Amino acid sequence: MSSDEILPSHDEAHAGVLGPRLNWLRAAVLGANDGIVSTAGLVVGVAGATDARGTLLTAGLAGLLAGSMSMAAGEYVSVSTQRDSERAALALERRELATTPQAELAELTGLLEGKGLTRELAREVAEQLTDHDALRAHAEVELGIDPDALTNPWHAAGASFLAFTAGALLPLLAIVLPPAAVRLPVTVVAVLGALILCGWGSARLGEAPAGRAMLRNAGGGALAMGVTYAAGVLLGAAGV
Repeated sequence: MSSDEILPSHDEAHAGVLGPRLNWLRAAVLGANDGIVSTAGLVVGVAGATDARGTLLTAGLAGLLAGSMSMAAGEYVSVSTQRDSERAALALERRELATTPQAELAELTGLLEGKGLTRELAREVAEQLTDHDALRAHAEVELGIDPDALTNPWHAAGASFLAFTAGALLPLLAIVLPPAAVRLPVTVVAVLGALILCGWGSARLGEAPAGRAMLRNAGGGALAMGVTYAAGVLLGAAGV
Protein backbone atom coordinates (compact mmCIF):
# COMPACT_ATOMS: atom_id res chain seq x y z
CA MET A 1 0.00 0.00 0.00
CA SER A 2 1.45 3.38 -1.00
CA SER A 3 1.85 6.35 1.34
CA ASP A 4 -0.83 8.21 -0.65
CA GLU A 5 -3.32 5.50 0.28
CA ILE A 6 -2.65 5.50 4.01
CA LEU A 7 -2.04 9.19 4.66
CA PRO A 8 -4.85 11.79 4.65
CA SER A 9 -4.61 14.47 2.05
CA HIS A 10 -3.49 17.97 3.00
CA ASP A 11 -7.01 19.33 2.48
CA GLU A 12 -8.58 16.61 4.62
CA ALA A 13 -6.11 17.09 7.44
CA HIS A 14 -6.83 20.77 7.69
CA ALA A 15 -10.55 20.82 6.95
CA GLY A 16 -11.46 21.38 10.58
CA VAL A 17 -9.02 24.27 10.87
CA LEU A 18 -10.06 25.97 7.64
CA GLY A 19 -13.81 25.63 8.16
CA PRO A 20 -14.32 28.55 10.59
CA ARG A 21 -11.90 30.73 8.63
CA LEU A 22 -13.77 30.09 5.38
CA ASN A 23 -17.04 31.01 7.08
CA TRP A 24 -15.61 34.37 8.16
CA LEU A 25 -14.16 34.99 4.69
CA ARG A 26 -17.51 34.15 3.09
CA ALA A 27 -19.30 36.52 5.48
CA ALA A 28 -16.77 39.26 4.67
CA VAL A 29 -17.26 38.81 0.92
CA LEU A 30 -21.04 38.92 1.26
CA GLY A 31 -20.88 41.95 3.57
CA ALA A 32 -18.69 43.82 1.10
CA ASN A 33 -21.08 42.85 -1.68
CA ASP A 34 -24.02 44.31 0.26
CA GLY A 35 -22.07 47.52 0.87
CA ILE A 36 -21.27 47.89 -2.81
CA VAL A 37 -24.80 47.26 -4.08
CA SER A 38 -26.73 49.30 -1.52
CA THR A 39 -24.43 52.32 -1.62
CA ALA A 40 -24.10 52.21 -5.40
CA GLY A 41 -27.88 52.14 -5.75
CA LEU A 42 -28.20 55.10 -3.40
CA VAL A 43 -25.57 57.37 -4.95
CA VAL A 44 -26.52 56.52 -8.54
CA GLY A 45 -30.14 57.27 -7.70
CA VAL A 46 -29.18 60.64 -6.26
CA ALA A 47 -26.95 61.26 -9.29
CA GLY A 48 -30.02 60.85 -11.47
CA ALA A 49 -31.54 63.87 -9.75
CA THR A 50 -28.49 66.10 -9.20
CA ASP A 51 -24.79 66.26 -10.02
CA ALA A 52 -23.89 68.35 -6.95
CA ARG A 53 -20.82 66.72 -5.36
CA GLY A 54 -21.79 67.82 -1.87
CA THR A 55 -25.22 66.23 -2.14
CA LEU A 56 -23.76 63.00 -3.49
CA LEU A 57 -21.16 62.88 -0.71
CA THR A 58 -23.76 63.51 1.97
CA ALA A 59 -26.09 60.84 0.62
CA GLY A 60 -23.27 58.34 0.20
CA LEU A 61 -21.88 58.87 3.70
CA ALA A 62 -25.35 58.63 5.21
CA GLY A 63 -25.97 55.38 3.36
CA LEU A 64 -22.56 54.00 4.36
CA LEU A 65 -23.02 54.76 8.05
CA ALA A 66 -26.64 53.63 8.17
CA GLY A 67 -25.90 50.42 6.30
CA SER A 68 -22.78 49.48 8.25
CA MET A 69 -24.43 50.16 11.60
CA SER A 70 -27.53 48.24 10.55
CA MET A 71 -25.44 45.27 9.42
CA ALA A 72 -23.40 45.29 12.63
CA ALA A 73 -26.47 45.58 14.87
CA GLY A 74 -28.34 42.87 12.99
CA GLU A 75 -25.37 40.52 13.11
CA TYR A 76 -24.84 41.20 16.81
CA VAL A 77 -28.47 40.42 17.66
CA SER A 78 -28.54 37.32 15.46
CA VAL A 79 -25.28 35.84 16.78
CA SER A 80 -26.14 36.78 20.39
CA THR A 81 -29.36 34.78 20.04
CA GLN A 82 -27.40 31.86 18.62
CA ARG A 83 -24.86 32.06 21.46
CA ASP A 84 -27.65 32.16 24.07
CA SER A 85 -29.17 29.05 22.49
CA GLU A 86 -25.81 27.28 22.57
CA ARG A 87 -25.28 28.15 26.22
CA ALA A 88 -28.80 26.98 27.12
CA ALA A 89 -28.25 23.67 25.31
CA LEU A 90 -24.93 23.15 27.11
CA ALA A 91 -26.52 23.95 30.48
CA LEU A 92 -29.26 21.38 29.80
CA GLU A 93 -26.69 18.75 28.87
CA ARG A 94 -24.73 19.52 32.03
CA ARG A 95 -27.84 18.99 34.17
CA GLU A 96 -28.76 15.77 32.39
CA LEU A 97 -25.25 14.39 32.82
CA ALA A 98 -25.42 15.15 36.54
CA THR A 99 -28.88 13.65 37.10
CA THR A 100 -29.15 10.81 34.55
CA PRO A 101 -25.62 9.76 33.57
CA GLN A 102 -26.58 6.24 32.46
CA ALA A 103 -29.34 7.50 30.19
CA GLU A 104 -26.92 10.01 28.68
CA LEU A 105 -24.35 7.25 28.12
CA ALA A 106 -26.99 5.18 26.35
CA GLU A 107 -27.97 8.21 24.25
CA LEU A 108 -24.36 8.85 23.23
CA THR A 109 -23.96 5.18 22.36
CA GLY A 110 -27.02 5.33 20.13
CA LEU A 111 -25.76 8.46 18.38
CA LEU A 112 -22.39 6.86 17.66
CA GLU A 113 -24.09 3.69 16.48
CA GLY A 114 -26.16 5.83 14.12
CA LYS A 115 -22.90 7.09 12.59
CA GLY A 116 -22.02 3.55 11.51
CA LEU A 117 -20.24 1.99 14.49
CA THR A 118 -21.20 -1.44 15.75
CA ARG A 119 -23.13 -1.54 19.01
CA GLU A 120 -20.15 -2.89 20.93
CA LEU A 121 -17.69 -0.37 19.51
CA ALA A 122 -20.14 2.51 19.94
CA ARG A 123 -20.54 1.59 23.62
CA GLU A 124 -16.78 1.40 24.12
CA VAL A 125 -16.19 4.75 22.39
CA ALA A 126 -19.03 6.39 24.34
CA GLU A 127 -17.57 5.18 27.63
CA GLN A 128 -14.10 6.46 26.75
CA LEU A 129 -15.43 9.83 25.60
CA THR A 130 -17.54 10.12 28.75
CA ASP A 131 -14.56 9.31 30.97
CA HIS A 132 -12.45 11.91 29.17
CA ASP A 133 -14.97 14.79 28.94
CA ALA A 134 -18.65 13.87 29.00
CA LEU A 135 -19.98 17.38 28.32
CA ARG A 136 -17.70 17.91 25.33
CA ALA A 137 -18.61 14.52 23.91
CA HIS A 138 -22.34 15.23 24.05
CA ALA A 139 -21.89 18.83 22.85
CA GLU A 140 -19.97 17.78 19.75
CA VAL A 141 -21.76 14.54 18.86
CA GLU A 142 -25.32 15.43 19.88
CA LEU A 143 -25.45 19.21 19.48
CA GLY A 144 -22.67 19.96 17.00
CA ILE A 145 -21.22 22.57 19.38
CA ASP A 146 -17.61 23.12 20.43
CA PRO A 147 -17.87 24.34 24.07
CA ASP A 148 -14.58 26.24 23.69
CA ALA A 149 -15.52 28.00 20.45
CA LEU A 150 -18.98 29.46 20.91
CA THR A 151 -20.04 32.10 18.42
CA ASN A 152 -18.88 35.62 19.33
CA PRO A 153 -21.41 38.39 18.57
CA TRP A 154 -18.81 41.16 18.85
CA HIS A 155 -16.54 39.52 16.29
CA ALA A 156 -19.47 39.00 13.93
CA ALA A 157 -20.67 42.59 14.35
CA GLY A 158 -17.20 44.03 13.81
CA ALA A 159 -16.57 41.89 10.73
CA SER A 160 -19.92 42.90 9.22
CA PHE A 161 -19.29 46.59 9.94
CA LEU A 162 -15.83 46.56 8.37
CA ALA A 163 -16.85 44.47 5.35
CA PHE A 164 -19.87 46.65 4.56
CA THR A 165 -17.84 49.85 5.02
CA ALA A 166 -15.06 48.60 2.73
CA GLY A 167 -17.58 47.70 0.05
CA ALA A 168 -19.52 50.95 0.38
CA LEU A 169 -16.41 53.12 0.06
CA LEU A 170 -15.86 52.08 -3.56
CA PRO A 171 -19.07 53.50 -5.09
CA LEU A 172 -18.88 56.51 -2.77
CA LEU A 173 -15.38 57.46 -3.92
CA ALA A 174 -16.21 56.60 -7.54
CA ILE A 175 -19.16 59.01 -7.57
CA VAL A 176 -17.53 62.00 -5.84
CA LEU A 177 -13.90 62.01 -7.06
CA PRO A 178 -14.17 62.07 -10.89
CA PRO A 179 -15.33 65.13 -12.85
CA ALA A 180 -19.09 65.46 -13.26
CA ALA A 181 -18.97 64.51 -16.97
CA VAL A 182 -17.58 61.00 -16.30
CA ARG A 183 -18.83 60.48 -12.76
CA LEU A 184 -21.65 58.09 -13.62
CA PRO A 185 -19.84 55.80 -16.10
CA VAL A 186 -16.81 55.57 -13.79
CA THR A 187 -19.07 54.52 -10.93
CA VAL A 188 -20.94 51.93 -13.00
CA VAL A 189 -17.72 50.36 -14.30
CA ALA A 190 -16.10 50.32 -10.85
CA VAL A 191 -19.16 48.82 -9.20
CA LEU A 192 -19.68 46.12 -11.82
CA GLY A 193 -15.99 45.21 -11.69
CA ALA A 194 -16.08 44.93 -7.89
CA LEU A 195 -19.27 42.84 -7.99
CA ILE A 196 -17.74 40.47 -10.52
CA LEU A 197 -14.74 40.09 -8.21
CA CYS A 198 -17.02 39.45 -5.21
CA GLY A 199 -18.96 36.87 -7.20
CA TRP A 200 -15.75 35.12 -8.15
CA GLY A 201 -14.56 35.18 -4.52
CA SER A 202 -17.80 33.80 -3.09
CA ALA A 203 -17.86 31.05 -5.72
CA ARG A 204 -14.27 30.06 -4.99
CA LEU A 205 -14.94 29.91 -1.25
CA GLY A 206 -18.04 27.81 -1.82
CA GLU A 207 -16.35 25.66 -4.50
CA ALA A 208 -19.16 26.54 -6.91
CA PRO A 209 -19.02 27.53 -10.61
CA ALA A 210 -17.67 31.08 -10.80
CA GLY A 211 -19.32 32.15 -14.04
CA ARG A 212 -22.90 32.06 -12.81
CA ALA A 213 -22.02 33.76 -9.52
CA MET A 214 -20.23 36.57 -11.33
CA LEU A 215 -23.13 37.10 -13.75
CA ARG A 216 -25.68 37.05 -10.91
CA ASN A 217 -23.70 39.60 -8.93
CA ALA A 218 -23.12 41.94 -11.85
CA GLY A 219 -26.72 41.58 -13.07
CA GLY A 220 -28.17 42.34 -9.64
CA GLY A 221 -25.96 45.38 -9.21
CA ALA A 222 -26.76 46.68 -12.70
CA LEU A 223 -30.47 46.26 -12.05
CA ALA A 224 -30.26 48.08 -8.72
CA MET A 225 -28.37 51.00 -10.24
CA GLY A 226 -30.68 51.16 -13.26
CA VAL A 227 -33.83 51.27 -11.15
CA THR A 228 -32.56 53.86 -8.69
CA TYR A 229 -31.10 56.03 -11.45
CA ALA A 230 -34.42 56.03 -13.30
CA ALA A 231 -36.21 56.94 -10.07
CA GLY A 232 -33.73 59.75 -9.46
CA VAL A 233 -34.18 61.12 -12.98
CA LEU A 234 -37.97 61.09 -12.64
CA LEU A 235 -37.90 62.76 -9.22
CA GLY A 236 -35.39 65.33 -10.43
CA ALA A 237 -37.50 66.14 -13.48
CA ALA A 238 -40.53 66.52 -11.23
CA GLY A 239 -38.63 68.97 -9.06
CA VAL A 240 -38.99 66.85 -5.93
